[in-house]
Amino acid sequence: MPDMMSWVAAVARLRARREPGVLVTVATVRGHAPRKPGAKLVVGQTEAWGSVGGGNIEAVAIDRARELIDTPVAEPELMEFALNDKVTNQHGVQCCGGVVTVLLEPLPVFPAVAIFGVGHVGLELARILARHNLDLHLIDTRPEQLTDERLAVLADSEAQITVHRTLLLPEEVLADLPRGTHVLIMTHDHAEDAALCDTALRTDGLGSIGLIGSAAKWARFKQRLAAEGGHDEAAISRIKTPIGLADITGKEPATIAVSVAAELLLAFQKDVDN
Repeated sequence: MPDMMSWVAAVARLRARREPGVLVTVATVRGHAPRKPGAKLVVGQTEAWGSVGGGNIEAVAIDRARELIDTPVAEPELMEFALNDKVTNQHGVQCCGGVVTVLLEPLPVFPAVAIFGVGHVGLELARILARHNLDLHLIDTRPEQLTDERLAVLADSEAQITVHRTLLLPEEVLADLPRGTHVLIMTHDHAEDAALCDTALRTDGLGSIGLIGSAAKWARFKQRLAAEGGHDEAAISRIKTPIGLADITGKEPATIAVSVAAELLLAFQKDVDN
């Protein structure tokens, strides 16, 4: 039986978990029906919240919603139900006498990005990504980088932004990130970057891992990750460095940010295609 949590809260829960779902809405009613137009049901992979009237309507809608969840590129669709005792239903008779149309709208899994280090490049990147419908995590051990005044440039963002203010171990944040989050490591401290790289490789379920820095920095990190971290070559190769599109070579923070954002958009598209 569906949980009666509000549909808004249910959609937010699915988004926070980065799980797909379907929003089912009673679109039209002719005659008598269990629910009025606008009634909503949110269907997840294993749970459902709300109600569009129970009985056959709800059971069939849930079945179809879960088929849509398993469809790579699902489109919204309408389903019509005649509520009379002359109709053979899959899940029992509903004989209210009316006709109900429900709209099924797939709820996508939005991209998630975590920026470790909100310095000049990190803030410019956050400004670009904030213009997209995604979940954005900002992490920095320096309180002055995450003040409300400094982040005011993100006030009109479309993204859902979570600010993690951590003074000691930013790598602990990695374990709490939603599954599939793309991680960008660009802190002010090479030791902090190294610890984040090591922990990221030990954290299951992350998306891509990117590290800002020079070839010399990466050579030192690779040696340390292998010798001290015990990571093999295949694991270390998960970390991409340098980050950004190779053909964009400018060094200004805004230019680097555009390059990295463009690369991320390509990664988001691959996530959808897969």
